[in-house]
Amino acid sequence: MTKVVDYYLAPISPYVYLGHDRFVAIARHHGADIVVKPIDTGRVFAASGGLPLKQRAPQRQAYRLFELARWSKYLGTPLNLHPAHFPVSGDLASKWILAAREVGVDEALALVGGIGRAVWAEQRNIADAGTLVAIARALGLDATAIGSRAEAPEIGSQYDALTQEAIDRGVFGVPTWIYANEPFWGQDRLDFLDRALAE
Repeated sequence: MTKVVDYYLAPISPYVYLGHDRFVAIARHHGADIVVKPIDTGRVFAASGGLPLKQRAPQRQAYRLFELARWSKYLGTPLNLHPAHFPVSGDLASKWILAAREVGVDEALALVGGIGRAVWAEQRNIADAGTLVAIARALGLDATAIGSRAEAPEIGSQYDALTQEAIDRGVFGVPTWIYANEPFWGQDRLDFLDRALAE
């Protein structure tokens, strides 16, 4: 039986960035299919009681920086705690990922990884279309075709539908993976997902 993991993400999230490559490696190790599902976390937070970063209590904001620094060091993954272009809207980048998904899952996954690195390691603005063109081209993707497709109304409709799907399935943050109807929230839960896929 084919194993399928739904991957709910927001390309601007540092935790998506920190977990992405490890998740892809785990899924491939177990022969699992990945369904890439970018979502609007603003809508998800509003539905689930979450708050945007700047609206969180100072204690929570401060602790977040400790956690990001710890995970960056532990994983050996470069991460700027105060990137030049954060927060910015992830909507355009999400639509590019959806457009790339129509080409193939590998292309969509590569773009998720490239966008995360652009924000958290390279100080680039992923809300800028020119930045997305450069990222896609560096990955060997057809940036012109993907960028054009990302503007299509049906891509926007898919983005809206996936966000509502995530809300309906109880997703409240990213990254969230759902496998066999069991949610795994946060890149620090990848060990549990790994074990579930191994069963």
